[in-house]
Amino acid sequence: MDLLLLIKAAAMGVVEGLTEFLPVSSTGHLILAGTLLGLGGDKARVFEIAIQSGAIVAVVVAYRHRLAAVLADLGRSAAARRFVLNIAIGFLPAAVVGLLAYRSIKAHLFNGPVVAAAFIVGGLVILVVERVVRPRARIEAVEAMTPLDALQVGLVQCLGMIPGTSRSGATIIGGMLLGLSRRAATDFSFFLAIPTLVGAGAYSLWKERALLVAGDAPMFAVGFGVSFIAAWACVRWLLRWVATHDFVPFAWYRIAFGALVLWTGRAGLVDWHG
Repeated sequence: MDLLLLIKAAAMGVVEGLTEFLPVSSTGHLILAGTLLGLGGDKARVFEIAIQSGAIVAVVVAYRHRLAAVLADLGRSAAARRFVLNIAIGFLPAAVVGLLAYRSIKAHLFNGPVVAAAFIVGGLVILVVERVVRPRARIEAVEAMTPLDALQVGLVQCLGMIPGTSRSGATIIGGMLLGLSRRAATDFSFFLAIPTLVGAGAYSLWKERALLVAGDAPMFAVGFGVSFIAAWACVRWLLRWVATHDFVPFAWYRIAFGALVLWTGRAGLVDWHG
């Protein structure tokens, strides 16, 4: 296996792990990073499933005690059953929209200009929510959510299918607008990521199963491992951050990053359409 390819795999793993659960769009960053690193085509699509899997495992590990408690209480706790039901309801809209729109999204939206525009618009939305709307929280914990709350957040999550929008950003900011506290919205975004990303990964893997090659295993293993470590650290950091901070810094980052992508493309420095 080419050492340079392994280094690129590690770099992509870092990008995935650090951006999957922040409101900055992992898909958008992966598209742009893949362009800069020359990782594109069929192999890149399958590789992204591997590094996304590392991020999913990181969330499961970070929340292992809470998830284990829910599973242990399913038979005797209405709250545990409601928790699982809410996750299932929240996941459903993304499953339906993903199945119906997967090909169109892949064909038309996976390019630099779309990603940059989504970065900027998403940043402006965060600024408006945090600085102008400042929604009041009526739900302080995921366990207090109703099925209707879960469905509404699930519908908002579908916006995250647009590259550059951010699945986590859509669910967290959307959840806050719907009355969830910052911590509850962040927690629910993490929990909702598990079935959503597993479902999307399984579907993509099935679609691209013919591209799986044993010789790519080292590249996939490096990407998976690095993504897991980066995502685990990021999740733990973000949970501490939301306790005392808002998401305004991420908004400015999104706007600046999107503007940079548009400028480099317009100046001909990078072909973001590739």
